[in-house]
Amino acid sequence: MGALTQGWDREGRRTAEEMIAEARKALYVMFGFMAVVWVLQVVNWAGDYRLDREFGVVPQDLGRLPAILVAPFLHFGWDHIEANSGPLFVFGFLAAYRGVIRFLWLTLLVAVTSGLAVWVFQDTHTLGVGASGVIFGYFGYVVLRGLFDRRLVDTLIGLVMAASFAYMVSVAVPGTPGVSWLAHLGGLVGGMIGAYVLRDGRRSAPAAVDGGRDGSRGGGPVVGKASAAPAPLDPGRADLHKELRDLGLL
Repeated sequence: MGALTQGWDREGRRTAEEMIAEARKALYVMFGFMAVVWVLQVVNWAGDYRLDREFGVVPQDLGRLPAILVAPFLHFGWDHIEANSGPLFVFGFLAAYRGVIRFLWLTLLVAVTSGLAVWVFQDTHTLGVGASGVIFGYFGYVVLRGLFDRRLVDTLIGLVMAASFAYMVSVAVPGTPGVSWLAHLGGLVGGMIGAYVLRDGRRSAPAAVDGGRDGSRGGGPVVGKASAAPAPLDPGRADLHKELRDLGLL
C-alpha cells in the first residue's frame, strides 16, 4: 500500500508541476496577446482608424470574409478596447492555463464562429470589429470545460464564472443598441463547441501490484502472517482523489 501511495504522490506532484508550468505559459501568452491588441489600437488610432475600415467584417461581402480572423484584434476606440481588455485577459487566461496549444485552436474556432455569425446574418450596412465575440467564446468554453474533461477544479471554476458573469448572456440576445449580439452569440456557441471538441482524455489511476496472498511474486512459502491485498480503488473516487492531490489537499 505504501508503494501505491508513493506512486500517487509522485503522480500528483508531477501533474501539479505541469499545471503550474502551463499556467505560467498561459500568463505569458495572454500578456503577449494583450500587447498585440493594444499596439494595433495605437497604430489604428494614429492612422485615423484606417485598419477598421480595411479589415472590419462587412456582412455578405465575399472579399471581407477573411477579415473574421483579423477583426477581433481591432477596436473602434479607446473606450471599446478598455471595456474588452479586462474580460479578455481573465477569460483568456482561464481558457489557456490547461494548455496553450489547445487555447490557440479555441481562439481560431471562436473567431470563426463569431465572425461567420456576423458575416452571414448581420445587416449588410454595418462594419464589425472587436474582441467581444472571442470573449464570449472563452466564457462558454470555461463554463463547460470541466464537465467534458471531468475535472473537479475546472468544474468549480466554470460554476463560479457562470454565476459571476451570467449577465453577459443578456448581451448575446437582440435588443442592445450598438452591440452585435450575433458576434456574441456566435462566439458563445463556438466556445461551447470547443469545450467538447477540445476535451481532455483522462488518464487512468495507477494500478496496484498484487504480489500474491503470501506477499511474494512467485507464490513461495509463507513466512509469518500474510497481509491482505489492498482493495482496488473505486474509479469514480480515483478522479476526485487525483484532483485533490493536484491541489495539494491530500
